[in-house]
Amino acid sequence: MAVMAVDADAPVVVKERLKAFAGEVLAVAMNRPVQRVNGGLYLRGLLEDGARKSLEPIVERLGGDAEYQSMQQFVADSPWDPVLVVKAVAERVAQEIDVEAWVLDDTGFPKDGKDSPGVKRQYSGTLGKRGNCQIGVSVHAVGVRGTVPLGWALYLPEDWCADQQRRHKAKIPENVAFMTKSELGVELVERAAGWEVPMAPVLGDHAYGGNTWLRDRLDQAGCEYVLSVGPTQRCSNMASRSWCHLGRVRMVALLGGRGRTASQSRSAS
Repeated sequence: MAVMAVDADAPVVVKERLKAFAGEVLAVAMNRPVQRVNGGLYLRGLLEDGARKSLEPIVERLGGDAEYQSMQQFVADSPWDPVLVVKAVAERVAQEIDVEAWVLDDTGFPKDGKDSPGVKRQYSGTLGKRGNCQIGVSVHAVGVRGTVPLGWALYLPEDWCADQQRRHKAKIPENVAFMTKSELGVELVERAAGWEVPMAPVLGDHAYGGNTWLRDRLDQAGCEYVLSVGPTQRCSNMASRSWCHLGRVRMVALLGGRGRTASQSRSAS
């Protein structure tokens, strides 16, 4: 029987490396020592074993290292800019993964109740149907050796934006206004385009590819892109039945029954 040697110190080494990494990337956004400590602990809690990622089970998993009230204040009220942390991580990791594409997409997060920001009954690809969920728009740099997020944004439906009582209860800032998924996505791309991250073609499905405004914005930002479009999409200068060339774009039509069915279709507008 083969026996694999296990380094008993490996968990300690990983923990120390994670602590050093967290300290480095969190320092760009947090100027108070207690913020950086709690940020590192929260990161550990998210990565360690355990299905539930809410604060109470995270604190329990961390044992005596974390204090609940201090962690709650860090998560709910501590003033720091998460974009700076995303930028620091992206600029460090993207250089190591041989980036081949930036992927623009949105994901549903199933939720119970009605108080989580942006939650409502809407189509979720995660569920494969309409359900009670939040929707997050994201851009990831995808490479041969891995992937790293370049940004996330929570989609806030129009009815949420108009409901002052729900906004106040969920602590949604006054300056947050309604934006479509396409608007959120293109802002994430434009923001990351100014970072020290290798540029690559932006990929997206037909919920984004069918949006002329989004394609124009990407072109104006100097971004190459490869976007799926539906079989009824019209565009000029059609080179063939399946390809269309516009500026920096190659739009690939969904042919042969591939992609979402009509009943699964969603809009990014």
